[in-house]
Formats: sequence, structure tokens, C-alpha cells
Amino acid sequence: MSHFGKVAVLLGGDSSERDISLASGGAILASLQAQGVDAVAIDPNDGLIEQLKQHRPDRVCIMLHGGAGEGGQVQALLDLMGIPYTGSDFSSCAIAMDKVRSKLVFQSLGIATPRFAVAQNKDHAVILAKNFGFPVCIKPAAEGSSVGVSKVTCEQEISNAYDLAEKHHGAVMVERWIEGQDVFVTILDGQVLPPVLVKTAQQFYDFKAKYKSSTTKYMCPAPLSETVKAHIKQLCLDAFHACGCQHWGRVDLVIDQDQNCWVLEVNTVPGMTNHSLVPMAANACGISFDALTHKIVSLTQREPVALPTCFKQAV
Repeated sequence: MSHFGKVAVLLGGDSSERDISLASGGAILASLQAQGVDAVAIDPNDGLIEQLKQHRPDRVCIMLHGGAGEGGQVQALLDLMGIPYTGSDFSSCAIAMDKVRSKLVFQSLGIATPRFAVAQNKDHAVILAKNFGFPVCIKPAAEGSSVGVSKVTCEQEISNAYDLAEKHHGAVMVERWIEGQDVFVTILDGQVLPPVLVKTAQQFYDFKAKYKSSTTKYMCPAPLSETVKAHIKQLCLDAFHACGCQHWGRVDLVIDQDQNCWVLEVNTVPGMTNHSLVPMAANACGISFDALTHKIVSLTQREPVALPTCFKQAV
């Protein structure tokens, strides 16, 4: 594995998903080291630029969920420093992380996504919810792992849901709730891996169901018709490419009772914990966790941004 050089695994950070990032990054770090890769952990909370200068990695594996690590800022910094990194570039991450912008992109390209709008305040949220019809989803526009997300079934629940969403990053969205099957599709180096269908006893696939519940059920490959599988394969590729994403990621969608497929969001830094869906999808087609981490890290060969010397000296 010497051809990888030194690999820095970025993990932790200061987003609401810090604990999940530590678990994901720790799993990847252990996997790389077990394969003989010269890998080191870097937590941006301890000074990202300083640590990058200290360790001088040949490439970076980004396992920062949410915040600057998934929103494009870290990717932009690495571009400035001329360090190759895993996943999508800064602009694609910024679009995908912002659910308002990404859904506007989906709508402009005819990619099916639930109807939504940004709520300016609680009264506006009530108007939107009544317009869409209950139930609706109220959530922050720039969070992951279902942080700050609520399923709202009546007007009386809007105030608390709005307060919860407003605590987090970005605008507050009101989105039409689509009842159906939650399906998650991994894209790896241009290939669509087997879809995962998730069933939970919770009200929806929330943070508890994702990371704490022992009753959440995962079916991979998802028990879907070949026609539906073919449709979601193309739909997820379209959504992934619409955001400009590269190399690897995950697309989340819901299939309603009429077998209509609705894209919810694109994740550019999906989880890699023992509860995560990407390793599950990879395993279903014979890709071990070590092989998966190797593949992800190998997809870092991008040309660094050409910058004037003054910029290089600045970072």
C-alpha cells in the first residue's frame, strides 16, 4: 500500500454529527492501518491547517459528517493546499449539503423530489403545512443524520418542530411527507450498488433508528421489482450527477404506494460505522470493508487547483 503514501483521515470536527464521524473515521483508519497503509487521524478541532502541515499527507480521506467537512469548506481548503482528497469537490459538497439548493437543482432537471419551501417563521410554516397537507416534514436545510428533523401530523406540532429545526444550520424547510419505503442507494466509482431498504419501529428513520435502535431492519438487496430497481438506479445517478458529485456517495429516496420514487437528498460523506448503509451495500455485492476503504481512498487522483504562489504561501 506504499503507493498511497501517507493518508490523513479527517474525523470528528465540531458538527452535530461529531460522534458518528469519530466512529466512521475510526473504522476507516483501523481498516487502512490493517492493510499496511501509513494512515494517521486528524481532528480539525485540534487545528486542521497546523496538523496538515505537520503530517504532510499525500492524500486525505474525509470522514467529517455535516458542517465544514461535508459542506465544502474543508474540500476548498485542501484544494488550496494542493492535497488530493476523497469524495466530491467543494462546489458539489456545498450543493448537496444544502437541501434547498440541491432540491432546486433536482426540480430544474425534472428529478422527482417532494414539494418543499423555506419557512420564514412559525406562522409561515403553518401556512406551508396547510398548503402541502399533513403530514409534513420540518427540518434544517443543512444537517445530516436526521438531526433536527420532525414529522408533523397537525398544526399543534409545528411550533416545537420549528424550534428544533431552527437550532441547527441553515434555513428551516417544510417538505411534503411521502409515506412509503425508505431506500438508500450507494454510488461507488460510477457503479450503483444494491439498494438498501430500511424499516423502523420509530415514527421514521430518525437518528435513534439509525444509530441506537436494535430493532431497525435492513434489507439488502432491497426486495423491489426489477423495473423499480432499474428506475431508481437511473434516478440516483441523475441526482448524484446533478449535484456534480464524484467518486462515491449515497442517494436517499422514498418509494410511495404507487411505486413513484422521490429523491430526498444526496450524501457526499456517508457514514461508515457498523450501522451504516454503504458498507452494507458493498458487502451485498462481495466487497469487503477493507476493499471498500481501499477503493474510496484510491479515488483521490484529481488535479489540484492551480493557484498563484501567494495563495500557496498563505496556507
